[in-house]
Amino acid sequence: MVILIKAAQLILSLSILVIIHEFGHFIFSKAFNCRVEKFYLFFDPWFSLFKFRRGETEYGIGWLPLGGYVKISGMIDESMDKEAMKLPAEPWEFRSKSTWQRLIIMIGGVLFNLILAVILYSAVLYTWGDQYLPTKNVKYGIAVSETGKEMGFVNGDKIISVDGKAIEDFNKIVSSIVLNGAKTIEVERNENSVILPVKAEIIPKILKDKYLIGLRVPFACKIIGFAKESPARDAGLQLGDEVLTINGSGFTFYDQFSDSLAQSREKTIQLKIHRQGVEKTVAVKIGKIGMLGIQRENNLAGIFEFKTINYGFFESMPAGVIKGYHAVGNYLKQFKLLFAPETKAYESLGGFIAIGNIFPSVWDWESFWNLTAFLSIILAVMNILPIPALDGGHVLFLLFEMITGRKPSDKFLEYAQIVGMVILFSLLLYANGNDFIKWYQGKF
Repeated sequence: MVILIKAAQLILSLSILVIIHEFGHFIFSKAFNCRVEKFYLFFDPWFSLFKFRRGETEYGIGWLPLGGYVKISGMIDESMDKEAMKLPAEPWEFRSKSTWQRLIIMIGGVLFNLILAVILYSAVLYTWGDQYLPTKNVKYGIAVSETGKEMGFVNGDKIISVDGKAIEDFNKIVSSIVLNGAKTIEVERNENSVILPVKAEIIPKILKDKYLIGLRVPFACKIIGFAKESPARDAGLQLGDEVLTINGSGFTFYDQFSDSLAQSREKTIQLKIHRQGVEKTVAVKIGKIGMLGIQRENNLAGIFEFKTINYGFFESMPAGVIKGYHAVGNYLKQFKLLFAPETKAYESLGGFIAIGNIFPSVWDWESFWNLTAFLSIILAVMNILPIPALDGGHVLFLLFEMITGRKPSDKFLEYAQIVGMVILFSLLLYANGNDFIKWYQGKF
């Protein structure tokens, strides 16, 4: 059921983004009296799932969910309609329009994706506000992973600043470290200030670590669910059971409990539990991963003081623009990491499974629209890259034409389109291949 919910959110989100993107090309084509032959959601090689014609344009839904397209008369695109390009140019064709008109048509999709992101961010802020946990309210300090410990963090550290700057939102600390190339982190430890250096060689590990730093919370472990592989369930534990001690030892914080389990890999432990008013002890054989395989009740709102900023209608619009601006900047920084081999960020490049996995396991409209806005920014940035077959490739050739006064030949554009499509399909195979490997390794 979780897979279906994530898949439904992914399909709906991408469908909205593709339609809006292609509508950007469509509306500017119409504005400059270009004939649009097709407007499709998804690709339709050999056949389409649904189609109808209105005026000069065929609208439809293809069967190959890898995007969508508008087919503009007189333009070399993914349709590779060479025969039409051999005929004399007609006034309604793309190739007959001025350079600046063709440029606007080509950036229309990217522009509409950016506008959509701002509208969605504004709507989310107006409807739900902006809630976050201030770093200063992380009263018990942090709980860290093995990578975090390698960086020098200790459970219970309180983060003061990154490169001398205080980070207001606790959840933005890790991204600030990675994206801004932080050199030092200041923490409070036992009422003393400690400066931790951020070494370049640790960045690849941070990128792979989902839980670098988390919230240190008081120990409480009431079972509300089980993992697919669960030593606790195999030992007879039930929903509603509350774990009290391991081998007679209690805990102040949950990370102490987790560390105790990790140290008990492939051992049998004595787990004291509370069940319906009765305490009992159960023997549990811990596997190689050093976990019970449970989902516990976790009410962070009852432990920490979150901050919520509410926006009126007119306040939400500039706030949405600012949020969109920062999202574009952060994504460009993420993209830059892909071209820095020492970070090994390319190993984290994901396809449809990775994208689908960012959606929550339950349908939540606030998360859905926030993620759709961010994916709209990703689509805009990716499409403006100067790669033939993408909008950015067409823009590159149009800028060349505007600067030099010479238009690239149709034959050159045809070859460039083929090269671009090969590059894109190679990236698609690589990204989804990464997904398959991670799925096989159980990392999803």
